[in-house]
Amino acid sequence: MTDDYILRRAQELTPNLVELRRAIHRHPELGFQEYKTAALAAETLRSLNIRADTGVGKTGVVGHLGESGPVVALRADMDALPIQELNKVTYASQVPGVMHACGHDVHTACLLGAA
Repeated sequence: MTDDYILRRAQELTPNLVELRRAIHRHPELGFQEYKTAALAAETLRSLNIRADTGVGKTGVVGHLGESGPVVALRADMDALPIQELNKVTYASQVPGVMHACGHDVHTACLLGAA
């Protein structure tokens, strides 16, 4: 893989990843309550033909690529914080008193992009 290929592929993925991040941002969930976020992550992985285990540690998702050999683990948090969002953006939190003020919406979208 060349650097040009990687850059081109990242640019192709950007619009989908931005929308994915905004969808997660609109619907924040507190820790151990991330059922919709986990479902979205698992659905996204499965759409890429990646096996996704759900309910890991209650609301976690684990994606599996390959069947054996060396293992590399990538991890992202997906919980939000109990904070009222004041931003006036189209993708602002739709959940009163809960928002992604910590960047975990970005972490989740980036990890799905890596997949």
